[in-house]
Amino acid sequence: MTEKKGDLLEKGAIVQNDYETYAIAPHLPGGLCTPAQLRKLADVAEKYGAKALKVTSAQRIAIVGLQDKDLDSVWNELDLPPGHAVGLCVRSIKFCPGTTFCKRGQQDSVGLGMELDKRYHGFELPSKFKIGVSGCANCCGESWIKDLGFIGMPKGWNVVVGGSAGAMPMVAQQIAEGLSAEEALSVADKLLNYYKSCNTKKRLGKHLSEVGLDQVKSQVL
Repeated sequence: MTEKKGDLLEKGAIVQNDYETYAIAPHLPGGLCTPAQLRKLADVAEKYGAKALKVTSAQRIAIVGLQDKDLDSVWNELDLPPGHAVGLCVRSIKFCPGTTFCKRGQQDSVGLGMELDKRYHGFELPSKFKIGVSGCANCCGESWIKDLGFIGMPKGWNVVVGGSAGAMPMVAQQIAEGLSAEEALSVADKLLNYYKSCNTKKRLGKHLSEVGLDQVKSQVL
């Protein structure tokens, strides 16, 4: 029996262009995983006849081309939570290797990114919301085109807000600089709760263009 749309969305299943098969994207914070998790993803995909494994822009590995009747079994065998690829919430926290792995890193983007992911992945908001964390000014976490971005500099974290990609891209605006990790997390908490309380259905960047950057800064700094 074909499942209802709501049931499929709860399972993180997105219908494909054949309108018969589905893709799922298990959540791998920052794209970090163990060799065992990679093997399990490959084994499960092969077992259930997936058409492809796709590395996504949200640093996940999507299993593409699954039958709806197999979704419960796939999730049970993967033993991983679904990534929030759709919905009005924090969909992804993208972060680069930072000082953990990269010779160019200025700040610990992995540490900050993992903490942001733990706190806010799936956090419900008026519109979709994406966060980018970059360990240096090269901005490999795409912070300038995220709703909320952090950029690691020698003296701390710079914070930018209101960016987006897509059909109408927007470059974020800077609201703070030289913050510690604790201060950066505090700004994130205040910004997300401010946005959640706003009477709007617009993406954060469009909301900022209406109320002004100073209004938002007064709420979060």
